[in-house]
Amino acid sequence: MSNCRFLYHNGVVLEAPPVATFLQSLPGAYTTTRTIDSGTSFLFWERHMKRLSSSIRILLDSKPELLFSSGSSSRFWMNQMAHESSVYDLVNGSMSKAMSSVVVKERGRLCGEELAVTVLVNGNAEKLSRLGDEKVVDCLDVWLHIGGYSLGVGEKAASLALVGSGRDVANAKYSDWVRLRTPLEKFRPPSTTELLLSNDGDHLLEGCVTNFFVVCRKKSSSGSLYGESLREFEVQTAPVTDGVLPGVIREIVIEVCLSKGIPYRERAPSWSERELWEEAFITSSLRIVQHVGTIKVPVGSLEALACTKPEEIEWKEKRFEEGPGMITKLIQKAITERGIEEGFPLKDLYD
Repeated sequence: MSNCRFLYHNGVVLEAPPVATFLQSLPGAYTTTRTIDSGTSFLFWERHMKRLSSSIRILLDSKPELLFSSGSSSRFWMNQMAHESSVYDLVNGSMSKAMSSVVVKERGRLCGEELAVTVLVNGNAEKLSRLGDEKVVDCLDVWLHIGGYSLGVGEKAASLALVGSGRDVANAKYSDWVRLRTPLEKFRPPSTTELLLSNDGDHLLEGCVTNFFVVCRKKSSSGSLYGESLREFEVQTAPVTDGVLPGVIREIVIEVCLSKGIPYRERAPSWSERELWEEAFITSSLRIVQHVGTIKVPVGSLEALACTKPEEIEWKEKRFEEGPGMITKLIQKAITERGIEEGFPLKDLYD
């Protein structure tokens, strides 16, 4: 077993590859979160279980082949339902065993200040063949990839680059996307920390593993954010209907904006209006909220990008002030407070 990570499946501890390699090796719906408070609580665990259940239902309804391995017939899954409570119990049962039999014993060998946990749920072909009157949840398997996570990863400014178009079935989080996004890596400029997606080269949808936000000055206002009313600005992010993942932290950012009186609009930020952007940040359950330092967009169309050698790509760039801006910091602080309030104690899984 790796000193810094392990894989838990059906009561067996397996040697764990890097999480991206693991996700490329199996189909299924998945979610990733981490612990907080020195490994004592999971961050927004119940929200993650709700989103995982939703992803399973969406895949069952629209793309069942993304839920289980090739060779299994998707027709058995048609008209099946995976109820949220059943998925929650299934995952918690597996996590409870992992916590009590492995994590507690091996915690000292895991590198990092916190734990990063990826939960993948997929269809079991053997169970599927004898589905009969069983509930669909009885034919699902749970895989847990657990490793150390060092704090500070999301504290430095992110550097973003637009390299590809939006993804299919974006409202579900599924492992095959990890494989599909791999070809985009060849266009990654040096020192870029996240790749952005857009269908038209102007409206920025999301990152490959993050949701994307800008703090935009309203067209009727002028000057800088500092010294002006918050009402002169709005937080913008692409709506789910545009084809972006309904991320857990994305949902909380919107809730925070509502509670704090920060104007927000679900609208894909337009690169052509970048002069109005005062701040930008990306969100994920590992980085939580990470401020953006630079955004690069290729000169020409995304279609032309695919025919250009990576070293010959010309980029336009938007730079932001050093460090997180005022609204970004306000949102960061509020989400940290909510994370503590909604923390799911690990002890509840194995007491």
